[in-house]
Amino acid sequence: MTTNITPIKPRDRDTIISALRAGVVPRLGLQHIQVGRNREIEAFIRDVERVGQGGASIRFVIGAYGAGKTFFLFLIRQIALQSKLVVCQADLSPDRRIHASGGQARSLYAELARSLSTRTAPDGGALRNILESYIQKTSERARASGTPIETAIKEGLGDIREMVAGYDFATVIAAYAKGYEEGNSDLQDAALRWLRGEYSTKTEARTDLGVRSIIDDTSFYDGLRLLARFVRLAGFGGLIVCLDELVNLYKLQSAQARKQNYEQILRILNDVLQGTTEGIGFIMGGTPEFLLDTRRGLYSYEALQSRLAENSFATNGLTDYSGTVVNLPSLTPEELYHLLERLRDVFAGGNPERWLVPDEALTAFMDHCANRVGEAYFRTPRNTVKAFVDLLAILEQNPQAKWQDLLGQVEVAEDRQGAADTEVPESDDPDDELATLSI
Repeated sequence: MTTNITPIKPRDRDTIISALRAGVVPRLGLQHIQVGRNREIEAFIRDVERVGQGGASIRFVIGAYGAGKTFFLFLIRQIALQSKLVVCQADLSPDRRIHASGGQARSLYAELARSLSTRTAPDGGALRNILESYIQKTSERARASGTPIETAIKEGLGDIREMVAGYDFATVIAAYAKGYEEGNSDLQDAALRWLRGEYSTKTEARTDLGVRSIIDDTSFYDGLRLLARFVRLAGFGGLIVCLDELVNLYKLQSAQARKQNYEQILRILNDVLQGTTEGIGFIMGGTPEFLLDTRRGLYSYEALQSRLAENSFATNGLTDYSGTVVNLPSLTPEELYHLLERLRDVFAGGNPERWLVPDEALTAFMDHCANRVGEAYFRTPRNTVKAFVDLLAILEQNPQAKWQDLLGQVEVAEDRQGAADTEVPESDDPDDELATLSI
């Protein structure tokens, strides 16, 4: 069998192994374990290019628990960073929503702002770097034209001032630039707090920065649009916003709260499809229930159902990768075998001479999983991968052990997290009756 023989950095190797043993997606080295889904990746690369050219995109990545949604989102994140875009990402939770009135939407915005990443700062916290990149570029233009730096910065933010909530946003950018030029760290920190949505009262923001508004629940989406425009002014291609675990909207007990969140999604979707926003791309990850359930999911909102419905001609093996919804296909047994090969390579640091098991062990392991779990072992491969990595870890630390003897001890459970997590108790909220209506 042919296999990847590219040397793997020790840091990437250790990160991949540690993450997979914990059942989570590694942040480094994804290229070493990526298999299949080439057509889907190609579609998202086109989205990244479109955003980099000033356009906009939105995609819903739909897949069962353990099918690889988070891995896929992380992979697209890496592609966007390499394409000189800025990326932010966050998981939705009971405390983080797209729409709310109790601070949950501001909390989601703040998490996204803190997670801002660039190619040179891939682990988040890049907002300060982006601001200073803008200041440096503007300073160069100011010196070339003989314009005072304060004037150049204000002139450069003219377009932002015309946007919703843009005047105060531009004022805060100018305040950070002033603090940067004067060495005033308090003013810089105050500006960062405002831009990250960390002010909870307008009074405090007015005292520190002289602005009359803050980024709150009502300005979640407007804040992201402003960030997207600003990162382009700072010299980056655009902004990619990754939102995972949208199933938490599906699990909201209040039908009114679900409706308001779905209306916010509809607003974003309409803006992207109608071309009224620019330089921003949204990638939203959710389960099939979150999309298709006509009582609680996106399909419970008639306007969203009509826009997100599958292409009626995509049948009998035909696929449409240009649609807004991307359903992640199951890995085939052949692709899972290739994934096991890659995991074996990771443990060996990319050196075939250090393989811990031969090819026949991979086939035997897959047969073992099929006998224990059935076909689900490759449809949602998270537990299968974790079990294989655990097996290799034992063999690495115990050279005297034989894989044949250990194989029978491998426990692989079917991934049923989705079934448990999506059970929503009946609500006493009278608004919940709305969920059964056509909205």
